[in-house]
Amino acid sequence: MRPGFPTVSDICNALDALALPEKAEFFPKFFKTGKGEYGEGDLFIGVTVPDQRKVAKAYYDKVSLAKISEVLASKIHEHRLTALLILIHKFEKAKDQSSQKTVVDFYLDHLRYINNWDLVDTSCYKILGRFCFENEDPGILKKLAESENMWEKRMAIVGTMYYIKKGKLELTKELVIRNLQHPHDLMHKANGWLLREMGKVDEDELIDFLNLHYHKMPRTCLRYAIEKLDEGIRQDYLKGRV
Repeated sequence: MRPGFPTVSDICNALDALALPEKAEFFPKFFKTGKGEYGEGDLFIGVTVPDQRKVAKAYYDKVSLAKISEVLASKIHEHRLTALLILIHKFEKAKDQSSQKTVVDFYLDHLRYINNWDLVDTSCYKILGRFCFENEDPGILKKLAESENMWEKRMAIVGTMYYIKKGKLELTKELVIRNLQHPHDLMHKANGWLLREMGKVDEDELIDFLNLHYHKMPRTCLRYAIEKLDEGIRQDYLKGRV
């Protein structure tokens, strides 16, 4: 790192130094970047998430939001994820609600760059979910649930993870129902995943929800939701015996 405050190039160069050719070859397939796939056109240099976390930790208190904006606008996937990891640090270290809201507003102003499932899942509940929960206002998540953009819908449901961790389950159920019939597999998986997490906190709540809705749930969503239930109960749902 050069003396003084780091530049955008410093952050990108730090990531370039950690790039692994074999990961750069693997990631485009894993994140479905082919023509017509959900990650079409995304570019990778091959940096692992643990290494991105190291870079984020080294830079978060030295870079402004303006510089983070430049990194987040990059076509390189690892640049964008690292920018979000930096943003999480800034949110968590914010000393007051006003500083937190500045980070939240920045996040919402840059939604177009948070455009793959790992970018969404890593960041949204730690920033948007926590902010909504602590301010007792789920309005941001509810608005995202109504978006026409699939990634924003995913932010809404995954954002409720923070609520689940605090034992509050109603918002998760509400937002799952709101997008239960979404056509994309990535929403089926997200809805099922959050229901499964809800079941870890209160299995009876999950069972009650499933009994009301499982006949209408896409198969992938159902499989994710029941993954941690006893095998006999799982089979009852899969075979429609409930």
